[in-house]
Amino acid sequence: MNNLVEMEFTAEDFRARAQRQSGAPLAEAWRNHGDHALNTDLLPFLETMRLKDAAVLVPVVNDGNAPRIILTQRTDKLRKHSGQIAFPGGGIDDEDESPEAAALREAHEEIGLEPQFVETVGRLPHYLAATGFRITPVLAVVQPGFTLTPNPDEVAEVFDVPLAFLMDPANHQRGSKLFRDGVYRHFYEMPYGEHHIWGITAGILRTLYERLYS
Repeated sequence: MNNLVEMEFTAEDFRARAQRQSGAPLAEAWRNHGDHALNTDLLPFLETMRLKDAAVLVPVVNDGNAPRIILTQRTDKLRKHSGQIAFPGGGIDDEDESPEAAALREAHEEIGLEPQFVETVGRLPHYLAATGFRITPVLAVVQPGFTLTPNPDEVAEVFDVPLAFLMDPANHQRGSKLFRDGVYRHFYEMPYGEHHIWGITAGILRTLYERLYS
């Protein structure tokens, strides 16, 4: 494991790691990363589901030696994942040319992040969600100068968390919960101040750590 004290946390380093990330090819790697690796009994079920393609933006703000990741808290009135911490993102529309295009569009619609400030630098393996989505995490570097305007219909709050905090495995707690289908599922939790990062978002962040920083 890399020594976090000696590790460089910059947007430039993140970009380089995203472009040379280690591990199995993206199309095959989802089973072995994040909370999928904690719930191997669930994988056959996920593989047989009809899933809608979605994309999220994992936006790393270029802030010198203190890069940070932009996250949102979803409003309580949304039908799925209401009130949870999330990346900006959503379903891939027919008009979207790629997951990157969908992630940029959704980030603009949800939080007002203008695409001209965003450079996409790679992808992570798919995250297959039991709520019915096949999510492509799109990695991106965001240059300073942007302003954010959350869409109140979807986003209750926008905040950021230091990349160094999220990539420290000491901050990756494990939890479990009995869901409505009567099955215990295991997940990662990354509490940060008043924010409870868990579920899909924490699973993607754990995959980011495993692919780029472990």
